[in-house]
Parts: sequence; structure tokens; C-alpha cells
Amino acid sequence: MSRPCPPQAPLQEHAGLAAIDAREWDALLAAQPCPTPFMRHAYLAALHDSDSACARTGWAPHGFTLRDAQGALAGACMLYLKSHSRGEYVFDWAWADAYARHGLAYYPKAVLAVPFTPVPGSRLLARDERTRAALLAGLLHWCGKRDLSSLHLLFAADEDLQAARTLGMAQRDTVQFHWHNRHPQDGRPFRDFEDFLAALSQDKRKKIRQERRRVAQAGVQFRALQGAQITRAHWDFFYACYQRTYAEHGNPPYLRRNFFERMADTMAGNWLLFVAERAGLPIACSLIAVSADGASESGEKRSNNTVAYGRYWGALERVDCLHFEACYYQPIAWCIAHGVRRFEGGAQGEHKLARALLPSRASSAHWIAHPAFARAIDDFAAREGTAVAGYQDELRAHSPFRHSP
Repeated sequence: MSRPCPPQAPLQEHAGLAAIDAREWDALLAAQPCPTPFMRHAYLAALHDSDSACARTGWAPHGFTLRDAQGALAGACMLYLKSHSRGEYVFDWAWADAYARHGLAYYPKAVLAVPFTPVPGSRLLARDERTRAALLAGLLHWCGKRDLSSLHLLFAADEDLQAARTLGMAQRDTVQFHWHNRHPQDGRPFRDFEDFLAALSQDKRKKIRQERRRVAQAGVQFRALQGAQITRAHWDFFYACYQRTYAEHGNPPYLRRNFFERMADTMAGNWLLFVAERAGLPIACSLIAVSADGASESGEKRSNNTVAYGRYWGALERVDCLHFEACYYQPIAWCIAHGVRRFEGGAQGEHKLARALLPSRASSAHWIAHPAFARAIDDFAAREGTAVAGYQDELRAHSPFRHSP
């Protein structure tokens, strides 16, 4: 049995992204309330063409478009047929296990997401709310016709979630940690890192200074490289660090070296690399993404709407507190110097709160075809949402600032 699906929307299906014009896609993305560089045509194409996210790795891409009477692109999205739940960061392993114990197939399932990228943002690219609703309704109908177990809209923008709620999809909430370039007392941007530290409680300020001192006393210095400043040798070093991080956890890396080669060719300006050096030799690095209106390589400080996203880190040598310096303090200092308004530290990690990354809600929506499982998951999502809201309140009560924002 299946939960009833909405009537079919006039969707056009494409075998991947290549059939959708990049300029049309990016123009529609730029018009969304919450665009990110991870939904750009070049980013998604690099994931597919490098074989990082493809049918062989369990991410079979399907493109969908809606066009108006004049043939202009009015709606678009990427849907992936998944044969597993890896690389999503919204965990449904228990759901898959429950299906298996009842003799039902959970995979393949449909996912609207950016592979391996738990960054909230627009997933349903649409000219208006009506088009967004039609796009999602058409996708649900497409899933129903193929007897798929489910459709999952991951780390979605509020407008996408509203369309999902209207169509009866269950919402799941989780907590991420984001740093904001906003003084808690008067809302102004921080003048410099010391100004930021002065806003923290004494114990948090003391801890951060101690951690930074340990890295400096170990003889480690940092260089920040952006865009064309990141050479092939830098990318090779980064990838060696990236591979090491995954190897230490017993897993192969999600992203292939060729993916980053494509990023260097097509989206160089969206990447910022912090390289840690000791005695003139690189020992660690962190890679940060910045939105398209990022600060210039000249170092000019200006107020803008740039957002920075913490993505990848790795080290070939162990130095006490080096992870905190590379992944939080160097990016925060850079954001302050360049007037960047927000730094998203990524999924999970309560330790980020002590570094002034504050809790932020990130939500997903889920359609389950089987009626009994749909009811059970709806109930679970409601109870989980209440628990997550309480968890956020508890985190806010432990704000690291002297005057809570």
C-alpha cells in the first residue's frame, strides 16, 4: 500500500545535470532566498563528473525542470536515487532497519540534497511559491509511480520546508553551530579578534587564548590562500591531509581528487585554504568555502553578505589544539578582517559552542510511501522535534558571551 501522491506536475526529467543549461540554472539559483555555492551547476557537475556522486557510488542523479509557456526555466532541482544512507548527515538507518525487519525494501529511496554537504540552503529552485509547490508535488508523484519507499528533502531552506509541510511531509530538526559577526551588545561587526574575545565570558576567553598560545609555542604559523593563490601543489597537499582524516576513521574519502581539480578550474574564487606550517613545511590545513560575493584577495575589509562554510580539515603531524586553530580561530579571524557576516561550522559538535559558534536549527522533510510507517515516522519526528527544541534551549543557556545574544 502507498500513501496517496499528489497529481502529476508537468515535469521534464533529465538524465543528470548536463542537459540543463548552466547559465539558466545559476540564474534561477541566484534568485532563491537561500542560495549557496554548493547548489551551483559547476559544483554539482563536479560531483557527478568526478565520479564522487554517481550511480556507482550510490548517488544516481536525476535532473528535473519546469518551464513556463515561453520556455523559460521556472523551476529546477536535482534528485538522487540512493542505494544507501551514507553522506547525507540526516540519519535514517533505524528506518531502513525497521523496513528490513518487516521484509520491505527501503532502498532505493529518493533524496533532494547536495551530496556530502550538510549546509542548509535552497533545494527546490523555483520562480515563486506556486512553482515550488508544483515542483515538489511532481517529484512526489514521480516517486509514487516508481514505488519508491520515500523522498527526503535534506537541509532545506524555509521556503522548501513550507512547501513540504503543505504536502504533508514530516519535518525533522537538528542542531548546527554557526558563528555570527555581530557583537552581542549592539549588533555591530567585530573590529578584530581581540574585540571578539572581549565579548566572551572570562573562562571562554582564557581557554581560547591558552589554546592559541599552545599552537604558537609549537612553532606553527598559518597562511591563508584564496582562489588562484591556491596552486596545484597546495591542492595536492590538502588532499593528502583530507585522505588522512578519513583513513584515521577507517573510511575512504567521499570526494575524489578530480573533484577538487574541477573546483580549481570552475569555482576557484569560492575556496579559502588555511595552511599550517612549521619550520617552513606544511603540516596541516583546513579548507573553507565562501559564497560568491566573497572578499577580494587583496585583503580589503568591507561589510558584505558573504557567508563562510567550514568544510574539510586534515593534519600530517599532531600538535595540541591545532584543530581548533585551523578550523575555528583562523576562519573567524579571517571573517572579521573581511567583514564576513556568518561562518557555518558544519554538522554536530557541542565543543563548537565554547568557540562562540551558536546553535542554529537545520531542518529536513520526509515523505514515506507506506501508510503505517508514515504514521510511525510522523509521530517520531514530532517527538524528536520537541527534544531538539529543548536541546537548543539548553545550549542557549550556556552562551559563551558575557551578554547573551
